[in-house]
Amino acid sequence: MKNYSFTDILGPIMIGPSSSHTAGAAKLGLVAKHINNKDFSKVTFQLHGSFAMTYKGHGTDKALIGGVLGFQPDDIRLRNAYKLAEDKNIQITFEEIDLEGEHANTVNIVFYNKDETINQIIGSSVGGGDIIIKKINDFNVNFKGDYPTIIVKHMDKKGILSLITTILATRDINIATMEVSRTSKNKNASIIIECDQHIPSDIIILLENIPDVLSVKSIDINKGDQYV
Repeated sequence: MKNYSFTDILGPIMIGPSSSHTAGAAKLGLVAKHINNKDFSKVTFQLHGSFAMTYKGHGTDKALIGGVLGFQPDDIRLRNAYKLAEDKNIQITFEEIDLEGEHANTVNIVFYNKDETINQIIGSSVGGGDIIIKKINDFNVNFKGDYPTIIVKHMDKKGILSLITTILATRDINIATMEVSRTSKNKNASIIIECDQHIPSDIIILLENIPDVLSVKSIDINKGDQYV
């Protein structure tokens, strides 16, 4: 028999009329901000399906903006998201897009960073405030952002996964879920690990120093106010 949580019964604590179109949208923006992890001057939200048709009426636009500014779904500042982005000199644009085969509440969030890089994160709001991150740039992924998460990009060489899990085990960090993918054999690969504990910064440094590791991102949306 399934165990039901408080939010399964009553829905998420949130600002806005819809768990899918506001709470989920804010969470998508917040997780995407952590994935991008850079100062940005512009964000384009490419909206698919129901998001594209109803985003203004349901406050999806404010929720997405608030999320990339660092606000949780229950943060009252979501109501003033446009003004707060303007105060930060962050340019915001919305576009419609057809992402064939994707969930109706899907968005491609495109960050234009101050270091002239661009990152794209595709994610879906799947109901009840829950989300799924589907793609980070060219990598297909699948995680919800509910747990402290590590994303490791590396060259596709044997032994890297073993080194990563060993480092986590030595600090008593338990792995909740893990997904491994690659673009092709002996090319770029990624490992996404959701953990039961917060990931200390020194662990990230150790992971970054593993040979053939290209980058390490740590995502934890529950660390407090991320507004920057």
